[in-house]
Amino acid sequence: MGKKAKAKREREISRTPAGRPAPLRAAPNWPLFVLSVIGVFLTSYLTWTHWTGDLVKGCKVGSSCDVVLSSQWSTLLGIPTSAWGLLAYASLAAIVFIKRADLHWWAAWCIALFGVLYSVYLTTVSLTMIHAACPYCLTSLVLMTSVFALTIYQRPATLVNFNWGRWLGKTVPVAAAIILLLHLNYTGILGEAPQAEDAQTKALALHLAKSGAKMYGAFWCPHCKQQKLYFGASAGRLPYVECSPDGQNSPQSKECAAAGIQSYPTWVINGKHIEEVMTPKQLADATGFQWPATSASN
Repeated sequence: MGKKAKAKREREISRTPAGRPAPLRAAPNWPLFVLSVIGVFLTSYLTWTHWTGDLVKGCKVGSSCDVVLSSQWSTLLGIPTSAWGLLAYASLAAIVFIKRADLHWWAAWCIALFGVLYSVYLTTVSLTMIHAACPYCLTSLVLMTSVFALTIYQRPATLVNFNWGRWLGKTVPVAAAIILLLHLNYTGILGEAPQAEDAQTKALALHLAKSGAKMYGAFWCPHCKQQKLYFGASAGRLPYVECSPDGQNSPQSKECAAAGIQSYPTWVINGKHIEEVMTPKQLADATGFQWPATSASN
């Protein structure tokens, strides 16, 4: 494409349907940027604690906040819900720098609309189905609601033939339909429902990781799968070391060979090798975890 043709194409893209030059923002949308950055920090912290296995500040094991963050609604498609929130806030922060006023507003509206409806859905679930509340989640709801209100307030007056009724009729049903599909997945009606984490099992898995214990195994090992089943949705928090990353007939990984692992699974606790599947109670006893008698697994 020649320079003249390219310049002509750019001029066409920068015009509204009415043929007038599209209005441009005089400066980035700093109010939206500030709210988005706060949301990025909040969701980054929640995502980091989820993936590292750390407890969220102010959320003790079994607390209302911990129950919400360990529920089946805490993940979506195998990814922490907070990570999806991080993506939304980061997208809003990027949208701030779109110069065309109409494109900027349309993009901000779509993300903010879905974000606020999804936040309301999650809050409703936590209060009516989980019967618990999470201050961090409520803070995100307030932030996203603020973003949505700001977006409504900032609607450009230059939008051609804009009508609130038609616009809401186009966008709200789509967002609501997506949330309905997600709800059907969360509840197991559509696809396999995500697992909720048991508070005590989660605490044990976190304790094992912090105590220096290691579980050596292989992805194809049936006994390793049995071991992980004891921990359910918290299995990903175990201090697990994969010894056969390249397959069953491949050489053992260097870390496992150096540790002298000969069978799977093998637990190494306080320097002692235990070559068997261990129940949560056995692991708790071996590492000094204070497991309440009413919750102990045999």
